[in-house]
Amino acid sequence: MRDLLEIRNEIDTIDQEIVRLYEERMKKAEQVADYKIRTGKSVYDPVREKEKLDSLSAMASTPFNGCGIRELFQQIMSGSRKRQYQLLSEHGIMEPFGFNLMDEIDMSSGKVVFQGAQGAYTQQAVMSFFGMNCDSYHVDTWREAMEAISNGDAAFAVLPIENSSAGAVSENYDLLVEYDNTIVGEQIIQIRHALLGTEDATMEDIKEVYSHPQALMQCEQYLKGHSNWGQLRVLNTAIAAMKIRDDKDKTHAAIAGVGNAKIYGLKILEDSIQDNKENYTRFIVVSHRHVYTPKSNKISICFEAPHESGSLYHMLSHFIYNNLNMSSIQSRPIREEAWEYRFFVDFEGNLEDSAVQNALRGLKEEATSLKILGNYPSENSNGWR
Repeated sequence: MRDLLEIRNEIDTIDQEIVRLYEERMKKAEQVADYKIRTGKSVYDPVREKEKLDSLSAMASTPFNGCGIRELFQQIMSGSRKRQYQLLSEHGIMEPFGFNLMDEIDMSSGKVVFQGAQGAYTQQAVMSFFGMNCDSYHVDTWREAMEAISNGDAAFAVLPIENSSAGAVSENYDLLVEYDNTIVGEQIIQIRHALLGTEDATMEDIKEVYSHPQALMQCEQYLKGHSNWGQLRVLNTAIAAMKIRDDKDKTHAAIAGVGNAKIYGLKILEDSIQDNKENYTRFIVVSHRHVYTPKSNKISICFEAPHESGSLYHMLSHFIYNNLNMSSIQSRPIREEAWEYRFFVDFEGNLEDSAVQNALRGLKEEATSLKILGNYPSENSNGWR
């Protein structure tokens, strides 16, 4: 039996040769980049790469080694492309992303639209971001809010996008894809739900509870303790409170913000009923203008990856190679394609940064589709988890 140390020394020698050959190959990749810079040819050539991978894997002595060689050269080719993207940027060949850099965005004027009614959590986010005296109005649905800024009826819309307990507000991710609007800011607020009833109601009277689906989810454990109550969904927590006021039925209650008790003349039957007492919702501020500022330090994008093995990894590797920190990733099914998904990613950076441009260039070339949803200042909150 051979000594293990001897075998490891031989492996080290082989590895050193692999490193030398890898660096030699990367020099050739730089020459390829120089040619493509002069000719304007695209960096990514999927047909050529597939032919090359098929040829290399066929050289292996076993099917197992063939799979390993294919995976190895996929990584080598991926690194080669990323180096070529860097060289394009270094030569001043920038990708047009359709966004305009401004010194600052004027948010002191123009109407602000939100979904819901007076007392909605979104209204609280509006006032926190724009100030108590901003010119705001509400509509019935999130789609109507997106329509309002698209057709110029409002300058900004405020939409919930993510809750620390219940997760993503999936419908609004879909609307960001559908409409040509972009995120220009975000606001995080703490969510404190209360059970609200009519002035003559007691806990023993309650039979049905109304609220938004997300609020019902955020109070799931509390509601399990009242399993005899029916749960009914409405468009907004404030609308739920409004309904209790209008119905005047003491067997009905709403889960809504505690402030709605005063607005709609209701009784607080129980306060702070959310399962997670550290419960926060992130709201996005959306505009029809494609703008960003030097202070913008967060980027939201969505992309569709080729429907093949390892494609998501290869897409995300662009963040790894460019040392970009991802803060969130979500997936949503593509309606037109069964069992295929669109991915939403938030990461740190500014569209002026070369690392960001390199990553986005690679994603644009290699993804099936890419959309930049916005570049905006992140909301820093000690309470946000």
